[in-house]
Amino acid sequence: MARLTRSESQARTRAHLVATARDLFLADGYAATSLEKVADEAGYSKGAVYSNFKNKKELCLEVLGLIHATKGQEIAAALGGGETMEERLDAFQAWAEKTLGDVGWTMLEFELIVLSRHDPELRDALTATLGTAREITVTLLKSFTDSLGVALPVPVQDAASSILSLGVGLGIQRAIDPTISASVVTDNLRVLLAVSQPSEL
Repeated sequence: MARLTRSESQARTRAHLVATARDLFLADGYAATSLEKVADEAGYSKGAVYSNFKNKKELCLEVLGLIHATKGQEIAAALGGGETMEERLDAFQAWAEKTLGDVGWTMLEFELIVLSRHDPELRDALTATLGTAREITVTLLKSFTDSLGVALPVPVQDAASSILSLGVGLGIQRAIDPTISASVVTDNLRVLLAVSQPSEL
């Protein structure tokens, strides 16, 4: 096996630290996870963490980016997997029931939101993170409606914002009470599709 270059080695170390931090943040939360704990769990020195991330906030924000990308891939698979629209919506509903309200993910996001109240830098970073999540949602929704040959009755950005807002709010509620159904998110999408028009070729 060829020896890794310095940049390849650094990239592997960084990826390992992010994966380890993700597991710890999701299991224990932001406040309870120290950089020392991440380093120990990953098998590196604390210096290795600081050579890749200037602080815990930066590391956690990268973890959130990874989580959002992963969830986006899961939704893309759900909405693109079935032969009919209903099969794909059913797959999306199954994903929502399994994922929205996941305690680790939901509480991690909520914990950072609370901390951002007195931290403008963190608030700006979370705003950017939310913007990226919205862009992912727009891309997924556009790909889905294009595949169905329909045009939404509202701009795709507005439709994506409504779905994302429902998902975030419902996720917080379901983290507290998991008996709440996640069907409202899928039902909202069904309503949008029900009043959609065939797209012009």
